[in-house]
Amino acid sequence: MRTFSLTRISALALTAAVLGGCVDEQLGGAKHLQPLSYATLRELDEKGMSKSDPIVVRIFKEDNELEIWKPGPSGRFEMFKTYEICKWSGELGPKRKEGDKQAPEGFYTVTPAQMNPNSAYYLSFNLGYPNTFDRAHGRTGKHLMVHGACSSAGCYAMTDDTIAEVYSLARDAFRGGQRSFQVQAYPFRMTPENMARHAGDPNMPFWRTLKEGSDHFEVTGLPPKVGVCDRKYVFNATPANPNHRMNATARCPVLDIPDNIEVAVEAKQIRDETAYQVALAEIRLREKTEAEAERIMVASLEEQGSADGYKTEAEATNILGRILGAGRGPAQAASQTASQGEARPAEAGETTEVAQNDGARDDIEAPAETTVATQSSVPETATAFSGVWGKLATVTGLKALGNAIAGSGDEQDADPITTGTVPSSEAEADDKSASLGSGVGGQAPQSAMALLPIIENDDPFAIFDYFKTVNGVSVPVDMAVADPGTETRSETALDRLDGR
Repeated sequence: MRTFSLTRISALALTAAVLGGCVDEQLGGAKHLQPLSYATLRELDEKGMSKSDPIVVRIFKEDNELEIWKPGPSGRFEMFKTYEICKWSGELGPKRKEGDKQAPEGFYTVTPAQMNPNSAYYLSFNLGYPNTFDRAHGRTGKHLMVHGACSSAGCYAMTDDTIAEVYSLARDAFRGGQRSFQVQAYPFRMTPENMARHAGDPNMPFWRTLKEGSDHFEVTGLPPKVGVCDRKYVFNATPANPNHRMNATARCPVLDIPDNIEVAVEAKQIRDETAYQVALAEIRLREKTEAEAERIMVASLEEQGSADGYKTEAEATNILGRILGAGRGPAQAASQTASQGEARPAEAGETTEVAQNDGARDDIEAPAETTVATQSSVPETATAFSGVWGKLATVTGLKALGNAIAGSGDEQDADPITTGTVPSSEAEADDKSASLGSGVGGQAPQSAMALLPIIENDDPFAIFDYFKTVNGVSVPVDMAVADPGTETRSETALDRLDGR
């Protein structure tokens, strides 16, 4: 019976092998022996690469990416493919001691003995941390790997499918004769812009050393020969005296770097340093601008009060004047005057002008007060709403704001729609009613709180109740002559606002 069962199992296995050529290998559970997919082999062929070619692994923490590089048709290493690192632990910066849960940064060497087909994290390879440089700095830790299962406690973790392809590429490179491959683990891509972004990081001296190694790789197109002396990485360097050796913790001997490499790397570093200084200046300017904008925003929020409202009517009056005004112009001065309930005469820097009437409108009286033209905080362009705001400011006691908007220049025939004033037939130089803070009809200035119901009214056109059309021209209702015995809706609304 046992013999029959074994025979039956063998027959089933043979049938499965005929139906699917790779089923045998999968049934064997040898995940580390799974061949590269047809799509990956085709991509290698399209780029002029072979699966048995050597590899270089580059890791970029900040981008969560692992790159596989292989020699291209020219013999220089070119990027074959980028893979996602689904998780790495810690922060940007090297691993320093066991238990800090930092993923290593630096230059590491992986041999076939460091490949682990029986990993508890599907498949993995050991980075070789701590290397000679790490040990020279007293760094500790072990079992730092690139592995699957997408879980990390100091390692670089990938999905199982991703690590399977990376593992297969490394395995086939070893089969092709590569004795070890280099892993370059960086905090970020070593560009001048990224270096400028992290200029203030305490790890920057270490990162500059890593950039030097990256420069050697990018310039030569070959993995740099890495050495350590005086507790520093050195690249593509050998002692000038063949009898001398490099010691990781001792002073570096006189080193010799091939001239072509040395010149090319120095040229790249000069270009990068220029770009770094430009990027750094731009970052500092942007930070300064953002800080100033934030300061202004905070000050503005503090001025406007909390969402619960203003504590006093005087505070609201002052705030509203600042919102409607500009800088420290007359609008702000008027809002302060209104909140204090007192008026001040026009100052020396202010001039009084009266627009001249062209004589065409006999039914329009000259205003009882003249318009004060100021030299500061006057909008460059007046609009049809300038007169509206000027009138509202007058009604609420912010006379100076109305004057600043209405007095837009030296025009003699001002349009009442755009200025909020009515041309006068003659100038009244001695008229004192235009002093700052005066109200409508000589009344005491009212608080800016009176403006709030207008702004918040459900009827967005309510503000136009304070104007009247006379001979086809819209003028403030208090400056127009009403028919005897009649009371218009505009006059009633204005009277209510003025407290008449």
